[in-house]
Parts: sequence; structure tokens; C-alpha cells
Amino acid sequence: MGAKFVIFCLGFASLVNGELLIQGSNQNVMEGDSVTLKCFYSENGFNISHVRFESYSKFLQMWRPVWSGSWCFYNMNVEQRGDEMVLEVPHIADFSEGVFRCVSDDQALSLPNNESQKLSFNVHYLRDVYLSREGSISFLGLSHELRVRQGDDVVLKCSATSSEEPNYYWYKEDGDWIVPSAMLTLNQVTPMDSGVYTCNAEQPSMMLNKSRNISLVVLPKNISWFGTNAGQLMLMTLGVIFSSLFPLVAMGVYIHRRKKQAIKIPSDDKPQTKPIYKDSMEALYSNCGDKQPLVAV
Repeated sequence: MGAKFVIFCLGFASLVNGELLIQGSNQNVMEGDSVTLKCFYSENGFNISHVRFESYSKFLQMWRPVWSGSWCFYNMNVEQRGDEMVLEVPHIADFSEGVFRCVSDDQALSLPNNESQKLSFNVHYLRDVYLSREGSISFLGLSHELRVRQGDDVVLKCSATSSEEPNYYWYKEDGDWIVPSAMLTLNQVTPMDSGVYTCNAEQPSMMLNKSRNISLVVLPKNISWFGTNAGQLMLMTLGVIFSSLFPLVAMGVYIHRRKKQAIKIPSDDKPQTKPIYKDSMEALYSNCGDKQPLVAV
């Protein structure tokens, strides 16, 4: 990340009509460094509490006020210190770079006296190196050891996130060659190709360097397919797929069993009708005249 530093008065404060000034660094800074900006009046006849910092958003194409704890300026502090308004960024990040200015809401000032000139700085960084193998799918990249069978073609790719496009080069431990490329191609490898390979990434402006090693192990041709990294990756992938599907299958079986248990055999819930005897029917018929007797169905 580089050593932390705080930039105070560097002798190049910007002045507009002798009123509002901004002070800080127009130079390149390293990610993780501390940066301090200051706003103040060239004369003491104005209230500094009316002054705020603003940054320009390229995405929104507009100026936005900068406050302490702002979501895109996390871990920042804006406060008044005497006759100055101070903006401190303890750990600068790449999204904190851009263009800044000071703006005053003092009614005694009008354009252009209520705005300072613009101040900008660039944040430089180089993140960790990532290695991958062409033709192989791995979201986590390669481990520190790559096991392949003799006769295989091996193409390694090196990449890194950087503020500028890095320069890459490969070399082999105890070797006498350097490949100035992000890609390293080894055709039909033999046991002689076994060894430790290093990819080095370099950010050109600030001469930042990051590297990553990988040990290449060339196995005999008759080695089992699961002895190589490709075979192990396939087994791991199948294991992940199985472990992901197993809960779904188990849940499906459970739901099927519950539904099966919930099925009830239809039954006649009507109360049993008592039989009507012949004698009672005749008595009923005789009492009702011409009406038909009621017969239970």
C-alpha cells in the first residue's frame, strides 16, 4: 500500500479573485495513503463555516457535496479547524480520486468569488496477481501446484487489477529465459518442464510490483486422470453439484411422502339409515290417506 503521508501546505494553493482557496496535492498518490485537503479564505472577513467541499461525479455529470461518512468516501472526516475547513481521507481508495473544489454559501460572495479553483489527484494501485489455465474453469484461479500429464499442452495466464495496464513477464526458477507476456505457453510438456514458474506484474507509472509463483508437476502418461488438477477439479465440481442437488432431492422425497400420507380413502360419512319395515309402512300409509309414504333412501 505504501507508506502513509499527509499533505498539508505545499505552496500551490489555488486562488480566485483573492477570496476562496483550496490546498492539497495535485500529485499522484498511492492507494492506502492519507490525504488532506484544506479550504480557507485569503482574507478573514468571511465565515469559514459556510464553506463546503464538493467532488465531481463523472457518472452523474455534476458536482456533489462531500460530507463525513459519505457512502462513496467511507472513513472520511470533514471538520472546521479554526479558519480552515479540512477534509481528511485516512486511507485513500481508487474511487476517491477525482476533482475537488471549495464552495462558499456566504451571501457576501458571488461568482466567481464563492468558488475555488479545481484540485485533482490520481490514486495508483496494483492488486494481487491472479493465475489461470486456458481451457480450465476455476473461479478461484490456480492453486500453488499444477499437476498435468506428460504430453499435455499448458497455457498459463497472468492478470492483475491495476490503475494502469500492467506489464507482465514470466520466468522459471533456475531458468535462463524471460517471457515478456501475460501468457506462458508450454507445448507437450515433459518432466524437464517441471519446476517453479513466476509471473511478475508491474505498474509502469509508480513502478509497483506484484508476483505469483506456481509449481508445475509433470506426471507420467499412464497416471490416472484424477491424479491431475483437471481430474481433481472435475471431481470437486461433481461433488459440489451433488451436494447442491441432494437437499432438493431429499426435500422432494419428503414432500412426496407427506402428500401420500395425506391422501385419505373416501368414506361415506352419512349416518346409517334405519330400515323401514313393511308393517310400519302400511300404518303410515293408512294414517296419511292418499299421500305417499316417506321411504328412506
